[in-house]
Amino acid sequence: MLPSLFISHGSPMLALQPGASGPALAGLANALPRPQAIVVVSAHWESRELLITGGAHPETWHDFYGFPPALYAVQYPAPGDPALAGRVGELLQGAGLAARLDPQRPFDHGAWVPLSLMYPDASIPVVQVSLPTQMGPALQVKVGQALAGLRQEGVLLVGSGSITHNLGELDWHAGPDVIEPWALAFRDWVVEKLRTDDREGLLAYRQQAPFAVRNHPSDEHLLPLFFALGAGGQFGVVHQGFTLGALGMDIYRFD
Repeated sequence: MLPSLFISHGSPMLALQPGASGPALAGLANALPRPQAIVVVSAHWESRELLITGGAHPETWHDFYGFPPALYAVQYPAPGDPALAGRVGELLQGAGLAARLDPQRPFDHGAWVPLSLMYPDASIPVVQVSLPTQMGPALQVKVGQALAGLRQEGVLLVGSGSITHNLGELDWHAGPDVIEPWALAFRDWVVEKLRTDDREGLLAYRQQAPFAVRNHPSDEHLLPLFFALGAGGQFGVVHQGFTLGALGMDIYRFD
């Protein structure tokens, strides 16, 4: 059975400059059974309701500005899977979570950037589920729980966000060994809560975790972690690290 994953996707430039994350993601993909399909919750599809990509051939959306032309030339032409999208909708509805299909939605970079490093041939069908940020982490745990059974059918469930995400406090000149203590303290607190399966503490992270609001001025980049948590089992660390002083690049799995 496949695990569920939480991937810190970093800057969109990860697609061209994968650093340490690239080999970690490629190694993870090689170690897993090849998925029949992938379901992704990305920090970059915020919504008021639960939506699901329903198109057969979603486009690659370069949903960012100010990057080199080479990045805008990158395509990730993975097919959609309308049948799986419908099944995802049924599972969510069965869990009491209203959801509907969006046949026009493209793949945002929170989905295609990490997947391009894991499965560069872009041949595995991908379905995205949106992130109703106003409903907080508890909803994401429920979404993950509703879809957890898909793991037994060869579907890889991925939450794509960032373990820390305060772009206003990044040091664009910092080397790989520079880590801000406030970012490290938050990351380590989350890891400890995951290791002990303290879900009550995790759900209250904004009140309990050290420097929570400093690390996540808004919480859309941490919410995909709760999707992966709800969808999976035992916690494990695949990769840890920071870039630009305070941007966590951790990758976790839940078996």
